[in-house]
Amino acid sequence: MRVRVLYFASLRDAAGCNEEMLDVAMMSLAQLYDDAQARHGFALARDRLRVARNGAFARWDDHANEGDEIAFIPPVSGG
Repeated sequence: MRVRVLYFASLRDAAGCNEEMLDVAMMSLAQLYDDAQARHGFALARDRLRVARNGAFARWDDHANEGDEIAFIPPVSGG
């Protein structure tokens, strides 16, 4: 299945892009992040991030579906 993955802040910097279209097998959002973390060398552990699916916050054990937009959102500081 094909999903769109969005990266923000430090994740975007590490990945070298702000989004990717990926062909993946059925997997949880946690597994999707673990795969991206291994591929891009993300330093942040899952417990430091929020995940969203199709514009709404989701749980890590939710599964990605065909055509989903998945966003991995690290903590950010403002000022």
